[in-house]
Amino acid sequence: MSRGIFVTGTGTDMGKTYITGLILKKLREAGMSAAYFKAAVSGNERGADGALIPGDPLHVKTVSGIDQPLEEMCPYVYENAVSPHLAARIEGSPVEPDVIKSRFADLCSRYDFVTMEGSGGIICPICWDGQKILLEDIIKALGLDCIIVADAGLGTINSVVLTCEYMKSRGIAVKGIIFNNWQGGVMEEDNRSMCQQLTGVPVIACVERGAADLDISADELTKLYGGV
Repeated sequence: MSRGIFVTGTGTDMGKTYITGLILKKLREAGMSAAYFKAAVSGNERGADGALIPGDPLHVKTVSGIDQPLEEMCPYVYENAVSPHLAARIEGSPVEPDVIKSRFADLCSRYDFVTMEGSGGIICPICWDGQKILLEDIIKALGLDCIIVADAGLGTINSVVLTCEYMKSRGIAVKGIIFNNWQGGVMEEDNRSMCQQLTGVPVIACVERGAADLDISADELTKLYGGV
C-alpha cells in the first residue's frame, strides 16, 4: 500500500511548492520511492515549442532530484495566473474528478510515498462550471491527511487557526504545520507556541528563507503519511 499526504497553505504564496520540494528531497535522499502530484496548476509560461511548462512540478522535480517524469505530475496546466476554476473557464479543459482519481491511483501503484500539493489555500475552487468542486472535495475523495504551510511572521496565528478549524469542520485531518520564512526571535517563537496551543497541531518544522533542507528527519516525516 502506498502512503500519501496533502500539502496546503494558509493562502497563496506561502511557499507550498518550495516546502513540497524539500519534502520530496528528504524522502529521495533517504532512499525512498517518492512521487509528486498536483491536480491543477495555473500561471504557467510557454516553452519555445509553445507548450505550457508546469512551473510548480518543474520546481519540485529540480529541487528534489526525483526521477519521476514531469508529465506524470499534473494533469491540468493553465496559462492564466488565476484560480483553476477561472483559468479553466477562460482556457477550457475543466478539471474532471475521475481524471484526478485515476492519475493519483496510478502513482500510488508505482511509488511508496505520494505527496500532493494544493492550489492556493484550502478554500480554492477547482471547477465551478457544471460540477462544483473545491480543493477539500479532492482531498476527501483521495482520503488524504494534510500538512499546512504558513508564513512564520506577523498574522500567522489568525490564518493558521482559521485554516485548521475550517479543515477540522470538514473532517480533514491536519497532521502538522510547517513555518516558512523562519527567522526566530520572540514573536515567531510565540507564533509557534500559540499555533500549537490553539489548534492542537504540532509545528513539525521551521524553515529559514532559502534553506536547502527541512529540520525534520525522514523517519519522522514518513510517520505523517497515511495509507491510500
